[in-house]
Amino acid sequence: MSDLIDTTEMYLRTIYELEEEGIIPMRARIAERLGQSGPTVSQTVARMERDGLVVVEADRHLTLTERGQRAAIRVMRKHRLAECMLVEMLKMPWEEVHEEACRWEHVMSDAVERRLLDVLGHPTASPYGNPIPGLAELDPSAMDATLGLQGLMPLTQVVGPEVQRFTVRRLAETIQTDADVMTRLRRVGALPGADVKVYRAAEGIMIGSAGEYAEIPEDEAVHVFVEVH
Repeated sequence: MSDLIDTTEMYLRTIYELEEEGIIPMRARIAERLGQSGPTVSQTVARMERDGLVVVEADRHLTLTERGQRAAIRVMRKHRLAECMLVEMLKMPWEEVHEEACRWEHVMSDAVERRLLDVLGHPTASPYGNPIPGLAELDPSAMDATLGLQGLMPLTQVVGPEVQRFTVRRLAETIQTDADVMTRLRRVGALPGADVKVYRAAEGIMIGSAGEYAEIPEDEAVHVFVEVH
């Protein structure tokens, strides 16, 4: 597979990811997330617009076309199925899985994707609690997993100076790129589905369970989504 196709898929997934987190997709946000220069991002987005995958709106935000949305969903679906496989079948360390899945998403065939869905027992979410989109394309009986996003709040919007209890529901794609933060979350048991104690400290946000806490920077904690009790 060519680098050109990989780059297009990477951009599609990033735009989808931004929308999923409630962030308006802009070329500047893509540059930040992918660590690329502004001119490089502008050139790639212009090519994607010519290819009918994205529209640059008058206010400069990006909108996926119907074709672009379908392609973005397929890339993200393969990414999250790859994460399930790497954790459940290959037992890779939790904090290393995201980076490896970024490679698998570009090379996984449709046949392997369907087989993985069966072998893994038809999962609806990644190991990080993120819903696997577009499952109905592989299994017509599948429910819309993205409905699970409703009602979840970024940790930074609900935490205060006093200790509060929340349930961790998902860790967005961005925080998964920081292996150090992911390791700290794992060590204190702050995994999707876990009930945790949280409070705001001077340098960041403290999160943990069973009396052990990890300090998470504010700009990382915004990507931890919780259910408020």
